[in-house]
Parts: sequence; structure tokens; C-alpha cells
Amino acid sequence: MPFGSLWLPVVVSAVAVWIVSAILHMVLKYHRADHRQLQSEGTVAPALRGTAPGLYTIPYCTDGAQMKDPAFQKKYVEGPVAIVTVLPSGTPNMGKYLGLWLGFCLLVSVVTSYVARHTLSPGTDLLTVMRITSTVAFAAYSFGSLQGGIWKGEPLGNVIRGFIDGLIYGLVTGLVFRLLWPAA
Repeated sequence: MPFGSLWLPVVVSAVAVWIVSAILHMVLKYHRADHRQLQSEGTVAPALRGTAPGLYTIPYCTDGAQMKDPAFQKKYVEGPVAIVTVLPSGTPNMGKYLGLWLGFCLLVSVVTSYVARHTLSPGTDLLTVMRITSTVAFAAYSFGSLQGGIWKGEPLGNVIRGFIDGLIYGLVTGLVFRLLWPAA
């Protein structure tokens, strides 16, 4: 099956997920619980002012030998232990972020289409089309939140909300592919 026969479900599913995500974030607002305010924001913010955008860890360790040092281990015990993301100063450019999110949705839909193109054929049972495409999209949208929970200490609630979003986005993607799948 030529890839060009799937361009419509790729674009429509990406836009549909983009719209559904906007509804989830702006109307349902259950992602408000994703972030909390630091009790010491008034002290921490000035201390971080001037820090270049990037990802930082506290305490910072360069190798395993340093981590075995009792003085360094004491830093972990005393705390805080943190991963800090510093973004550029200024009002967030939501247009940029929304554009990047749409690009990511397109990438997920292209990969989903690639897998579907090589595992399914025109005229395949539409429930099978939805199962395959929903599963691929779900994995792409969800598994990053699990990785964040493992390696970056993201709270379980955030991981669960990420999985719920991914499930919804996967189902939306699968439904679009099912509705627009080429006939035999």
C-alpha cells in the first residue's frame, strides 16, 4: 500500500488529537494538579535568576566514585534532592509550544501510519485497523510519562494522567484511521 494513501488519516488524526488535548487541558483542567508551588519560591527564584536554561540536578554528581564519598552522600540525606528545569525568562510563548505539540502529533501519526502500512492492507477489518493504530499511538503518547516517573521522579498522579491522556489520544488516532482507512 503506498504511503500517500494514508496522508489524510495522518493529518486528520494529528489535528484531532491536538484539539482533544486542548479540550482536556483548557476545559477539564485536571492537569492543574501536575505542578505545585514551592513553599520557598521567594527564596529559590532569586537564587536561580540568571541560570541558563537547562536541566539541573541537586546535588550534582559527575561520576559513581563521587557518589560513594560520605560527604557527598550526606548531601542526599540532608536534601533537597531535585531535578530542576530552567526555562528562558519571559512569558511562555504558547504559540511555539502549541506548534511543537502539533508537530509531535504529526510525528506520532506518521509512525502509526508506517506501522499500519506494513501490517495491514486496504480493506482490512476496521476494528483491526483501530486496534493496531490505537495501540501504536497509545504507546507513543503514553510511555514518555512512565519514563519521567522512573527517571525524573514525576509523581505517580502525573504519570497516571499522562497515561489517561495517551489512552484518549490513542483512541482518537485509531478512530480516525478506522474512519479513513482505504477500502480494498
